Amino acid sequence: MCNLSSPNAMKTKLALISAIALLALFASACEKKPQASTEKPPLVTGVQVEKIAVSTMDDFYEATGTVRPKTSTVLSAKIMGTVTSLRVREGDRVSAGQTLIEIDNRDAAAQLQKAQAGLRQAEQGAVEAEQAISAAQSGKAAAEANRRLAVSTLARYQTLLDRKSVSPQEFDEVKAKAQVAEAEASRAEKMLDMLSARKKQAQAQMDQAKADIASAQVAASFGRIVSPVSGIVTAKQIEAGATATPGAPLLTIEDISHYRLEATVEESQIGKIKLKDPARVRIDAIGGEDLNGTVVEISPAGDSMSRSYIVKIEMASPQPLRSGLYGTARFISGQRQAMTIPASAIAQRGQLTGVFVVGDANIARLRLIKTGKASGDRVEVLSGLNEGERIVVDGVAKVNDGSRVQ
Repeated sequence: MCNLSSPNAMKTKLALISAIALLALFASACEKKPQASTEKPPLVTGVQVEKIAVSTMDDFYEATGTVRPKTSTVLSAKIMGTVTSLRVREGDRVSAGQTLIEIDNRDAAAQLQKAQAGLRQAEQGAVEAEQAISAAQSGKAAAEANRRLAVSTLARYQTLLDRKSVSPQEFDEVKAKAQVAEAEASRAEKMLDMLSARKKQAQAQMDQAKADIASAQVAASFGRIVSPVSGIVTAKQIEAGATATPGAPLLTIEDISHYRLEATVEESQIGKIKLKDPARVRIDAIGGEDLNGTVVEISPAGDSMSRSYIVKIEMASPQPLRSGLYGTARFISGQRQAMTIPASAIAQRGQLTGVFVVGDANIARLRLIKTGKASGDRVEVLSGLNEGERIVVDGVAKVNDGSRVQ
């Protein structure tokens, strides 16, 4: 007979009780029968279902790029001087011919005044020469008349002398007068020639003074920096009071009337793109609507690091553009058959992409898919769906896995 009060006996007794309890629990669990669920799946209304079909879509290549202005002008000074006035700030719109910066240019102003004074002096000299020429012409006319008279008189006295009607002395006196008249006429002619030369010299001085004035005006204009184009100030590299130096950039102005998308195209695709090819441009910052574009320039040299080329696309946008905006360009090369679904049908679950497939009894089940290219508001499906299946395309946010749709 065993001793129940021993430690081994107590352990055996506890183990037996535990085994009996486990057997009872197992038997009780086995006797329970599963109850059939009587709950119906939730009904979701207001959704739209579409049957999947293969359709024609554009075959295209898509490249990313940046919006750049067609013309970007960097203004710099041609003289050294202190900036006395800076009339614009970054972001200001300017028009062609508008004064933007003024630079201290007193030396050019002094040169202009000197040239203007030289012109006035040359003009006065020309006036005086003209007056002297007028007087000389009158003197020449008088001297010429005296010469003709003296010559005529000398001829008559020669005849009288031949007839012995006048004395040799009288003839010599007339002859001397004729010689004096001839000299006076010659002197008047030379005087007129000299005054004409002086007038020409004064005219040359006037021309030189006018040239000096034009040069001084150009130099004076260097003190005013004007905008060569209408656009917007995108960068400012100087402030009022600073010293401007020749060639150093002061302002950058972009022509806001013409923007282009500079797309980066892989070298494997650059041979498929030609000048004047159409392109569809999308810029998300202005709404993401497709814009009509045209290829206007293809970079002849590629980037050796990225193995890519720059393709410039000119486009017209109904909304204002800004330099530096991100955009995408789509170059269409043809068409192909593909299975597409509306973008609204896609349900994102973290990093997973799926759609709700409507099966028997209109029960929606979430199914993972693999998508391809997007074209407009439709997305290509590469795998996960079969032609003829039905999916939820509108009201996806209201649907859960197992919902009954109507």
